[in-house]
Amino acid sequence: MSAQGNKKGAADLILLVDDEPQILFGSSVMLRQAGLGRVRTLEDIRQLLPLLAEEEPGVIVLDLQMPHISGKEMLGELSCGYPGIPVIIVTAANEVDTAIDCMKLGAFDYIVKPVDATRFVTSVRKALDRNTMQREIESLRESLLTGRPANEEAFTSIKTRSPRMKAIFSYLEAVAPTEQPVLITGETGVGKELIARALHELSGRRGAFVPVNSAGVDDHVFSDTLFGHKKGAFTGADHGRDGMIVRAAGGTLFLDEIGEMSPPTQVKLLRLLQEGEYYPLGSDLPAANRARVVVATNRDLAAAISEGSFRRDLYYRLCAHQVHIPPLRERTEDIPLLLETFVEEAAHTLHKEVPEYPYELASLLAGYSFPGNIRELRALVFDVVTRHQRGKLPLAPFRDATGVGVPATVASLDDGGRWLNLADGFPTLAQLTQSLIEAALKRSGGNQRAAAELLGISRQALNQRISKK
Repeated sequence: MSAQGNKKGAADLILLVDDEPQILFGSSVMLRQAGLGRVRTLEDIRQLLPLLAEEEPGVIVLDLQMPHISGKEMLGELSCGYPGIPVIIVTAANEVDTAIDCMKLGAFDYIVKPVDATRFVTSVRKALDRNTMQREIESLRESLLTGRPANEEAFTSIKTRSPRMKAIFSYLEAVAPTEQPVLITGETGVGKELIARALHELSGRRGAFVPVNSAGVDDHVFSDTLFGHKKGAFTGADHGRDGMIVRAAGGTLFLDEIGEMSPPTQVKLLRLLQEGEYYPLGSDLPAANRARVVVATNRDLAAAISEGSFRRDLYYRLCAHQVHIPPLRERTEDIPLLLETFVEEAAHTLHKEVPEYPYELASLLAGYSFPGNIRELRALVFDVVTRHQRGKLPLAPFRDATGVGVPATVASLDDGGRWLNLADGFPTLAQLTQSLIEAALKRSGGNQRAAAELLGISRQALNQRISKK
């Protein structure tokens, strides 16, 4: 096993190692102007290995001619101990043999001084991308082996037992360290912002999470909100103002409802993603973006592209990493957990005792399509708890709101405490068991493991009961 592993990693950190301070300064400026803001410099090569024992960068740019330890010797150490970190060699010696030797030792690239800015930045970006891809693969492999994300704490605000959602968590964990944008899609109310916040927490970025709603805002207002303006940029601009993108520096800029952006705003977002820079209103000089961009929409962007209301090139920039959140009707196994969570939350918010609710309520709600998804369920629960006075929560308000009746195969108590008469008479135990198994399989989307968990039995016991049908 390599020296990599149980230490903090920073996929976007660029480590420059050179004994000449002016070279370090010039290289740092090149990278920051290109929007690569996380740069660390090191003048003494002897400090490199102790530093790597604490934190692993996304790429190391190493000068070949260094005092104390040569860059070539250090490259050999890095290739053995830290094979996952790409190393770019920079040297004044334009010698083919030296370049070949460095590549054989595992160098990612070999650049000759004086360094061309475009060549340098391109090489660093490619090295970061390779490192990111490798980390994603390792994270996904670990998630597949364990069946759960390594950092479950980041998802505590998202209540789910859905296998589809757990798979999404594993994917988010894999792409979190990258600099590339993430596109989150899903219907209204599925929790896209919660997913974006979890992604930010997983990324380990030190800056803030800054949400911006793109819906219903004209291009001028949106540009001012996002990019800010200089003094005198327009009538009434008596003072300069930083935009949200500055507040998100070193963190995550979350743009919600990007499917509603006007065409001019889409052009500006494309430039931000493509060039890593933007223009504050009234400024002729670009500013570098230092925020990771995450976007969300409830629109079908493919359809919007066909209609001509969304740019195809912007879509390609946004979908480097894409996450689709399934609607609540496709993960009804989450309803009991969400119901319990929202009843408790509503009671605590309203300073009431947490009321009990009929056990068949979850089954009733599972029969509703929930076009507003989790947000609609939460609002419904809060409304019922607000109006409730005492005792067990009644079924009537939920039936009235959803238009769904109590499942006919399950005997239950109505709001007055009387036994409901079943249309086909009182069922046998075998009939009830079969109905419960069918309901559990339906709610879990045919997933026998999830159905067994709902029924409180082992998967083997469920298979035995199914085989007897």
